[in-house]
Amino acid sequence: MTQITTIKDLWGSSRPYAACFVVLRRGNSVAFVLRSNTEWMNGYYSLPAGKIEKGEGAVTGAVREALEEVGVTIDKKHLSHAMTIHRKADYEDMEWIDIYFEVSEWQGEPYNAEPNVHDELVWLDLDQLPENVVPVVRDALQQIKAGNSYSEYGWDTN
Repeated sequence: MTQITTIKDLWGSSRPYAACFVVLRRGNSVAFVLRSNTEWMNGYYSLPAGKIEKGEGAVTGAVREALEEVGVTIDKKHLSHAMTIHRKADYEDMEWIDIYFEVSEWQGEPYNAEPNVHDELVWLDLDQLPENVVPVVRDALQQIKAGNSYSEYGWDTN
């Protein structure tokens, strides 16, 4: 008889992690942070983002991450859903639900508020992104530009 040790074993369903991403725009430019001293994608530009904490909604997580990473205060009413991606990570057989929010208004001037995990904050033109943008973030921004609000990333499509 097979022993059931987890809910996943019992139900056979995935238990993806959840992350929120914040898109701060100035015209066609978007605020990016250059990752460093992290466990993932050091040397790549990403949006202000992070895991949604236990007991926290995605909107609250986005507001928190924006304050922690780039020092801006956002009222929840100024966030709008832009994209959700169901992502299969290329490491540790992990799955993610990534939720991207566009920000219409914020208080404060964005800056690198976490110099221990980011080398810099820069404004990058969406039509001229450098090669070292996190690939899933690049894909999400292209999907948003195309008017899509859902996509999947990293799954074997054969």
